[in-house]
Amino acid sequence: MSDWTRKFYLSAAWLHKRDEILKRDNYECQNHKQRGLFAKATCVHHKQHLKARPDLALVNDNLISLCDQCHNEEHPEKLHRNDKKRFVNQERW
Repeated sequence: MSDWTRKFYLSAAWLHKRDEILKRDNYECQNHKQRGLFAKATCVHHKQHLKARPDLALVNDNLISLCDQCHNEEHPEKLHRNDKKRFVNQERW
């Protein structure tokens, strides 16, 4: 995560907008709701990613409430971010 992105997600403007969107969506995951299911929303997702469209960072129509599972599915690239191959030394006895 870049310094700009980190600062954005810690900003008062984002934290206020995040609360606003969660309230708008009744704290329900909108992906689950669309399928007739229920899951508690814990994340607010940018439909058009923040890096690509910073101009839409606080636009309501670009934001959707999701549960952690659905948010992870929207960002599969983040799931294995820390999985780096480690050097394994062969033991020679």
